[in-house]
Amino acid sequence: MIEVLQEMNRHLELESVDTDSFKFYGKVLTDFPYEEMAERMQETAIPEEGNQYVPSAQELEDESIKRFVEKRYFGGMPVQIGYCNGNNSSLGGLEFHKGSEINVAITDFVLLLGHTNDIVDNQFNVNKIKAFFVPKGTAIEMYQTTLHLAPCKVNDEGFKCTVILPEGTNLPLEDSQKEYDPLLFMKNKWLLAHPEHERFRKLGAYQGILGENLTVTYPSK
Repeated sequence: MIEVLQEMNRHLELESVDTDSFKFYGKVLTDFPYEEMAERMQETAIPEEGNQYVPSAQELEDESIKRFVEKRYFGGMPVQIGYCNGNNSSLGGLEFHKGSEINVAITDFVLLLGHTNDIVDNQFNVNKIKAFFVPKGTAIEMYQTTLHLAPCKVNDEGFKCTVILPEGTNLPLEDSQKEYDPLLFMKNKWLLAHPEHERFRKLGAYQGILGENLTVTYPSK
């Protein structure tokens, strides 16, 4: 699959999360209880259009999994377990959090990643983007310095991704809480939007992405 994607996306630097290049952005979690999470993710659906992000999903927050994740990866800090399922193919924007994010690939997908060090005057140029293929069955941790957003699908069916973050992340903020930082969009979510992303624009997100709204092409049926 990755060879096909590389051939179809020569405009991107596309590698696998299994390569050394990914170590700058995160790491593969070889001890994550993938099968148990994949079984629980069967209860979630891929929407017909767009993406659906749920910060905290009761059907995924089995107490044993939650305790394991908190103890093993978050130093005992409370986490939330949710998901992002959808049909996205484009960059759209980039976000970062204070604290790592764990993604579990229930399907294959591609992530478009950057680094916070490359934000200059609240702007990020897409020529700094690196694309990574995340195969089904893989759990990854992305460091808090890694810029990311929704996965990009690699087939017509869409993607499914479990999303684990520090508890409270991506919940609504009052406008008064945003006044000191133009990038702060929701709780523990700093966001740079691409000007072509209509929903972000309507919600007043800071337009800080320079360059093309990068799109991942895949072999369609």
